[in-house]
Amino acid sequence: MWVLGLLTGWAGLNTAGLAAHVLALLAGAWTFVPGTLRRLVQGRGRGRLGVGLLMTIAALGAVLLGHFGEAAALAFLFSLAEALEDRSMDRAKQGLRALLALIPETARVSRPGGPQTIAAGEVRTEDVLLLGAGDKVATDGVILSGRSWMNTSAITGESIPVEVGPGDEVHAGSVNGSGSLALRATADGRDNSLTQIVRLVEQAHAAKGERARLADRIARPLVPVVLIVAALVALIGVLTGDPATWTERALVVLVAASPCALAIAVPVTVISSIGSASKLGVVIKSGAAFEQLGAIRTVALDKTGTLTRNEPRVVDVATSEGRSREEVLAAAAALESASAHPLAAAVLAATDAAVDADDVQEVPGYGITGSIHGRVIRVGSPRWISPGQFGNRTHEMASRGMSVVMVEEDSHVIGAVGIRDELRPEAAATVAALHAQGIRTVMLTGDNALTAHAIAAEAGIEEVHAEQLPADKAAYVRRLSEQAPTAMIGDGINDAPALASATVGIAMGATGTAAAVESADVAFTGTDLRQIPAALAHARRGHRIMTGNIVLALAIIVVLFPLALFGVLGLAAVVLVHEVAEVVVIANGMRAARTPGVGAQEPSSPVGQDLRETSTVGRPVA
Repeated sequence: MWVLGLLTGWAGLNTAGLAAHVLALLAGAWTFVPGTLRRLVQGRGRGRLGVGLLMTIAALGAVLLGHFGEAAALAFLFSLAEALEDRSMDRAKQGLRALLALIPETARVSRPGGPQTIAAGEVRTEDVLLLGAGDKVATDGVILSGRSWMNTSAITGESIPVEVGPGDEVHAGSVNGSGSLALRATADGRDNSLTQIVRLVEQAHAAKGERARLADRIARPLVPVVLIVAALVALIGVLTGDPATWTERALVVLVAASPCALAIAVPVTVISSIGSASKLGVVIKSGAAFEQLGAIRTVALDKTGTLTRNEPRVVDVATSEGRSREEVLAAAAALESASAHPLAAAVLAATDAAVDADDVQEVPGYGITGSIHGRVIRVGSPRWISPGQFGNRTHEMASRGMSVVMVEEDSHVIGAVGIRDELRPEAAATVAALHAQGIRTVMLTGDNALTAHAIAAEAGIEEVHAEQLPADKAAYVRRLSEQAPTAMIGDGINDAPALASATVGIAMGATGTAAAVESADVAFTGTDLRQIPAALAHARRGHRIMTGNIVLALAIIVVLFPLALFGVLGLAAVVLVHEVAEVVVIANGMRAARTPGVGAQEPSSPVGQDLRETSTVGRPVA
């Protein structure tokens, strides 16, 4: 409608042009005036002021001067800026639904009359829950009887299950292995580990929602100054007996101070950068996230699935005298082929030998037994099968962050298999690149401390915080964010609160859970960690361009303001200068679309296996 008004005006159809400009003004104003007025009435303190208020006053001033075309131009430009900058911040809702979906709808509890199935939300503290193979835990509890392994990835993020038995604590959302368990509930069904994660994410997003945009932060001190000066100019007219001239000049001052270039400076740069970031495999969800991404000074990284592959693999095999690696792996694979344990997949992937086992039975929480050609085979944790002559070797494996699986034949240990979730080959190069940019790195993980330190040493990360629950991660990330702008990088449901609490949350999108991706501000569509320093460098460049645009926009206001105040420039000249400045700002902002070359480096080879820290882990990991 604005363009139509210009064309019809140039064609001499003044009435049609005026009507088109009025419609353009109304359409543009509808996108920001109601919100501006609502904030003015309902806001608190200086939060009521912003760039929208200044634009509203400037457009009103142009209307009062009879320049509907100029008013429509102001409304169009600002509504365009708003459309570019305003992105939905409600994406966390899908992630929250993904979190809540981990809690089963029902739970089986022990009652005096026998087991009874009730809604999970009706579980109360001290209820005794009965879990079968593959059941999800409805709420937090302590195991009373039975042994099994528990997949706790929803809480700790670790893909390798933990061994559980009487007295061990388990968390809501964990998935039971093959054993039968009875556990005493220590939390209500509606108030447990997972519901706490949901609350943490909601609170973090609410806090982020209160963060003012950059243009608004600049406009807040500008608005009262402009209004006061305009009022004083109009007052001069009353005192000098020439109210018409000075009132018009006051309105021109309002238009001169309108932050058109400022309003468009940030969105154009942001959209250019966000669009080009896709070439780096980066999805930036909002302008506010981009503004913060360019200022990151600390990066906190999750371990499993982020620094590591999240795919346990056989990395070492110890054999007794006269036995080969293939024999040990074949015997283990023959039994593990009947197991649902995640470590079984790693053993099966390590050998092509096809050996059939008979009488295979899983011993929950310990391992698995069977027979091959009449020989009794046991495969399981060092707690169940004594390492014997492999004691030193298994300790060495454990110290390098491996889960150890013992293989026994007719009561004689024939080998030990070391399984580990390997570091990504590019992880060390990525950390080194971040350090070269002056960015501090921290590892946060739910894994045990010794394994975490072993992986961190390989990656080149010195600061490690292990055995962290979701609330612990979120609290630590908040503390880091208070010290310096902090990005949290993760991929699991357990990372969701930390991602939402960080200055910028970055999810590894290709393999990340819905909860992690939706709770984050930025998502990587790939898994190449080297894109992280490239994306941060790209964001910093965009941030510099955006800063330059803001300086230019403010300089225009500083120059126009006194010229309009003293009557040197009229409304037409003021609007012309604004429009020229906007073209310059837009052209400069589009430079942010250029991205640095990526993929130049080949993945670095894994660092050697001699690690400084030790851990003791069995099958499953304790």
